[in-house]
Amino acid sequence: MSSRKLQHAPTTRDVLFETNGPRTRFWIRVGTVASLVLIAGLLWAIVNQFAVSGQLDAKYWSFFAESTTWSFILEGLWGTVKVAVVAGIIAICLGLILMSGRVSVFAPFRWISTGIIEFARGVPSLLIIYFLFLVVPTWGVTLSTYWMIAIPISFNAAGVLAEVFRSGVNAVPAGQSEAATSLGLSRGRTFRTIVLPQAIRYVIPTLVTQLVVVVKDTTFGYVVTYPELMANAKVLISNYNSLVPVYTVTAVIYIVINYLLSRLARYISHNTGAKIVV
Repeated sequence: MSSRKLQHAPTTRDVLFETNGPRTRFWIRVGTVASLVLIAGLLWAIVNQFAVSGQLDAKYWSFFAESTTWSFILEGLWGTVKVAVVAGIIAICLGLILMSGRVSVFAPFRWISTGIIEFARGVPSLLIIYFLFLVVPTWGVTLSTYWMIAIPISFNAAGVLAEVFRSGVNAVPAGQSEAATSLGLSRGRTFRTIVLPQAIRYVIPTLVTQLVVVVKDTTFGYVVTYPELMANAKVLISNYNSLVPVYTVTAVIYIVINYLLSRLARYISHNTGAKIVV
């Protein structure tokens, strides 16, 4: 047996890029330091401008010490969570239906599903919200502000998730379907029992990541005065005339939520062996 050390399997980075030499590594370090200095200077300039304009004065932050302020913020956060969870569930179910139609051998189903998917992906959710808010009531149909937000968000997300599921289906080796067919399983049963479960496992990290987009889209609740986090933040701004502090706290909350979702996606990917395929 050779005493030579075993070489690790080449990664995509190894194949696409050459190993950086000493000179390249030096300039990378220089560029990194320069970028950090530039970012730090930019942040200092922003904070300094806020200080000059008085936005960092204690009077603009003192109301955060009141329990009623945080109760109001948490009410908005709960409104965001309610919309995001329901919209996410609807999007997953509708996305599976659209994906099934997209890969169907029956041409009309395939055409209709493809049209709906492309429409859902191409039309902004804000435009659909305005449609439900301004046009639908003229037809005698009344929707609560909750559904005026949940329906557009879930519809847009379903179009994206349909393609995510389809990419997962395409990632399943074709040999498995062929083997199932040779054993006498029908095409439909093969898809339901063999292909689809594996496809879903492949795209679980991407599904979790897509929830980040769903959470961010809930900020459109202000259009229909739905009491979500951003809408409640605007109320605090109008009541306390505290623009920068309120938006700063709200941004931190959104960043924490989305960071936790991203970490969840990485955790699932690591423990299931699934890879993001889109």
